[in-house]
Amino acid sequence: MTLKQLFISMAVMSAALPTFAAAPVAKIQSMLAKPAILCGRFDQSKQLTGIKKPLASNGRFCVVAGKGVLWRTLQPFPNTLRLTREEIVHFQGDRVAMRLDAKQEPTVRMINSVLFSLLSGDLAQLENLFEVEGSADQHSWKVALKAREPALAKAIGAISLDGAAYVKNISINEASGDRSHIVFSAIQTGETAMLAEEAALF
Repeated sequence: MTLKQLFISMAVMSAALPTFAAAPVAKIQSMLAKPAILCGRFDQSKQLTGIKKPLASNGRFCVVAGKGVLWRTLQPFPNTLRLTREEIVHFQGDRVAMRLDAKQEPTVRMINSVLFSLLSGDLAQLENLFEVEGSADQHSWKVALKAREPALAKAIGAISLDGAAYVKNISINEASGDRSHIVFSAIQTGETAMLAEEAALF
């Protein structure tokens, strides 16, 4: 599994990005809740170029402030990724199947930072790597991201996300033409949001 595959497997755009005005980043940030622990369900659909039927998967995710992201695919096959500022760890059951260290793979730190920022809705951090355009009303917001660096743009394409107090959807259009979309639901926050086996992985 390559770094690009790791990124694309976790965040996924089903149509061309609409045109927005410059994003009201401060307003959107004020709308977002910032819990120490955020967990919920994800449903992901990935449309590969040349394949009619999209690939579907679902599972659970947790975002832990100051620590990282846990991404547990439950269907169609169990698969767990733990992303921190320092590393990406791929678990198969209780066994570590792969570990990528940020010291050995500098792009790990960047990818983890992007994923953490996307899932937590940290637009201030995303502005460092992306041009941010979007809109917000009283109850919801939506944002389009375009990578500032050509290498990043080639790796992940264009991203859009929307939500209210929490991020509801993340979509990605890859440069290859592949399209993906993730829907988040059943959001819970606080210590009780994490299952015991999830807390043990941190």
